[in-house]
Amino acid sequence: MTKVARWGWVITLVTLTGVAGVLAFVLIVGTTSERGFFERHYNWLYWVNVAVAAVLTLVILTAAVRLVVRVRRGRFGSRLLLKLAGIFALVGIVPGVMIYTVSYQFVNRSIETWFDVRLASALEAGLNLGRGTLDAMVTDLGIKTRDAADQLAESNTPQLLGLERVRDKLGARTVALVGGNGQILLESGGDTRQLTPDRPSSTMLRQARGGNVASQLEGMEDETAALQGGAQIRTLALLPNTELRLGLGERYLMVIQRIPASMLTNALAVQTANAEYQQRSLERVGLRRMYLGTLTLVLILATFAALLLAVTLGNQLARPLLMLADGMRLVAQGDLSVRPVLASRDELGGLTRSFADMTGQLADARAQVSHTVVELDAARTHLQTILDNLTAGVLVIDADGHLETVNPGATRILRLPLSAYIGRPLADLAPLAEFSAALDQRFEQHLGRDSGERDMDRELWQDSFELKLDPKQDPLTLLVRGAPLPQAARLVVFDDISEVVSAQRSAAWSEVARRLAHEIKNPLTPIQLSAERMQHKLEAKLEGADQAMLVRSVATIVNQVQAMKQLVNEFRDYARLPSAQLKPLDLNELIHEVLSLYAEPQEKGRLAADLASNLPLIKGDASQLRQVIHNLVQNALDAVHERPDGHVAVRSSLSVTEGGTPRSVRLHIVDNGPGFAEKVLKRAFEPYVTTKAKGTGLGLAVVKKIADEHGARISLRNLHPASDAGSPPDGSQEAVVTGAQVSLSFSNLAPATEPGAQAAKT
Repeated sequence: MTKVARWGWVITLVTLTGVAGVLAFVLIVGTTSERGFFERHYNWLYWVNVAVAAVLTLVILTAAVRLVVRVRRGRFGSRLLLKLAGIFALVGIVPGVMIYTVSYQFVNRSIETWFDVRLASALEAGLNLGRGTLDAMVTDLGIKTRDAADQLAESNTPQLLGLERVRDKLGARTVALVGGNGQILLESGGDTRQLTPDRPSSTMLRQARGGNVASQLEGMEDETAALQGGAQIRTLALLPNTELRLGLGERYLMVIQRIPASMLTNALAVQTANAEYQQRSLERVGLRRMYLGTLTLVLILATFAALLLAVTLGNQLARPLLMLADGMRLVAQGDLSVRPVLASRDELGGLTRSFADMTGQLADARAQVSHTVVELDAARTHLQTILDNLTAGVLVIDADGHLETVNPGATRILRLPLSAYIGRPLADLAPLAEFSAALDQRFEQHLGRDSGERDMDRELWQDSFELKLDPKQDPLTLLVRGAPLPQAARLVVFDDISEVVSAQRSAAWSEVARRLAHEIKNPLTPIQLSAERMQHKLEAKLEGADQAMLVRSVATIVNQVQAMKQLVNEFRDYARLPSAQLKPLDLNELIHEVLSLYAEPQEKGRLAADLASNLPLIKGDASQLRQVIHNLVQNALDAVHERPDGHVAVRSSLSVTEGGTPRSVRLHIVDNGPGFAEKVLKRAFEPYVTTKAKGTGLGLAVVKKIADEHGARISLRNLHPASDAGSPPDGSQEAVVTGAQVSLSFSNLAPATEPGAQAAKT
């Protein structure tokens, strides 16, 4: 037991002892003192009681003020303590008040027995007769009201007419229909001085709801008002609900009946006579006041004890509750640290221990959730990084057809600002309108299949689409894969396989070239030999025009056969290019060797070399690379052939990393010719794609195959004014082309320690 609790019990025992002592003193004095003792010492006894009551009241008020101040200052737990103290105080005060009331009646009646018994009995009998008569009237009116309520509920007559009949039958002043909340619904009769009758009290409504009828006598407090018609009997009966309708609610029948004037006059006359009798007994008032003052003192002492016990027990009960409330407040603020617990074995102690366990579990759960959130953020970042670095394009379309997610790969492949259209339909992009419709149709076809077929395909579909973004450019060939996502979303992943299709086309052409070369080359030599034999046999036998015609015809056949052989040889070279024999070589030396065959263009200033010094050696096949350089230089010279200021530049350079390490050796062939057509740029390395009138279209295809054999990267681009890049400076496709550039980047460098590298340098 705490110190506060011990002091509470001590003060309570002292208070109860004081109350017992006061009662014993009063009883002893009352039974042993001579007649007139209380009248002589009334004043000081009265003021002693007042002083004691004032002290106790001051203590109670002080405690109450302190508690109210705590509540107003917002001290934590003060409201709970106030509520508990109020509950315990109510439990202690209500019985004390009841005992005080009973004792008050007992003292009054006991003192009255000391006077004229016959007169007092007569007056009491008169009063009781009046009360009994009024009670009988109240009871009788209550019974009649309940019967009338039952009849009114069973009758089919209109309610107003039914109320009027009840009023006539009972002889009441007012009959009304009252709702469950006391509202007057319908009224018959009434007092002309009031627009509506008084509503029944909540107490009467509760009594009528519990016992079907409630009655009370009203207006007897004021004699003048009662004689003027203010005295009345009010009854309230629950109206049975015989209609099977929801929401009708409870209804009550209220009857108000005036008390007859003769009965009221007699009752008030008896009451007046009794009052006069009491007035004549003023000499005994001191005794009665003494007893009543003592009882009041006892009531105050009991109230003080009840309040003291209420505060003490409230503190005992509020302590674990306040501990729990403080813990809950801290938990709500996010503090999940260890909470103190009570060592008691009762339910409240167990509740604090359970709360501490729950707080610990919450702390563990929050730590796990935080860890999970961190892992989820890391996974989301990881996934976003993967999406950002994917070469494939990724689109996520929501259930409404709006673009939800776009990765940089999609923007790069489609060359459209897809990120600006997030949250909008994909069809809003005019170049992708047909593509969007095709995707919708493909998803509908996929989702419309049987579930078994979808399970076999693992909920995925794959198809290829040709997407034409610009009429002046070749269409993109996309390999598209689609899959449904939760919440009716759609995932679209696509790759640009235009180069793959081009490679497949090149492979197909290689096979065609191989077969054509085989089939065509076989009869060419017999044809040429037969023509020459015919000329040898017939030329001496013919003369004049016939001989000339024979010579011309044979020459034509031989020339065409030679042209066919050249074409077949190109087919053969493209289809059956030998594997490269990679050895260390000096690219600059190889360029000088090839350019020595172009002495005339160099002398005329149409061909120039700009080679970087000290280039590292590369791994390559000298014969194949010689063919590549020769082909590219010849193509550049052909491109500027018709331009008087035509010029071709052959350049070499070195690309290094940030640390200065060689990365690749680059070869550039630049001309100021008309450049490449937009359609040719996409398919320049495919067989039979050429802009020359007499070209076969196999030159760049062979160059591409040789570059692939060497692991080199080849690129084509057009040059524009005031721009070193391959795209127009203003982004327009109609910008002027000032030339073309073919670039080869060799990243397969020969190590300096490799055998043969030193020999190649020397």
